[in-house]
Amino acid sequence: MRTHQQTFDDFIAGRLPAGEWTHEAHLVACWMTLQNRSPVEALPFLRDSITTHNCGVGTPNTETEGYHETLTIFYIASVHQAAAPSPEALFDMGSCSRTAPLRHWSRDVLFTPPARRGWMAPDKAELDVEVSALVAVALRYQSA
Repeated sequence: MRTHQQTFDDFIAGRLPAGEWTHEAHLVACWMTLQNRSPVEALPFLRDSITTHNCGVGTPNTETEGYHETLTIFYIASVHQAAAPSPEALFDMGSCSRTAPLRHWSRDVLFTPPARRGWMAPDKAELDVEVSALVAVALRYQSA
């Protein structure tokens, strides 16, 4: 059984098998990243790390699979706000669950190429986490 540190280290080094890049592993990577970075610093770090990891394990970053900017912003904000003492604590939080984004976005909006490429505002319900600084970073990246 891999520790959270091993999962994170293997993810960053490109050694985490694609089958182990689960929702829980994403939360571990986010939580570990936020231990020594602000949410604004975490976004470009995770964007680069996830896209690099995906390429390394054969997952294309396209308009229909791979990296998803809107979800990354949502989970960075959710994990940061949760202020959980460990990744395990996140696993049981509704705000960090796999289905949490669907409280705010319809599938028709969330799983579109524009939401994958950049920030897409929720179409169902207002967010209960602060994302404005992250969205500003995302918009600067999109316009570059």
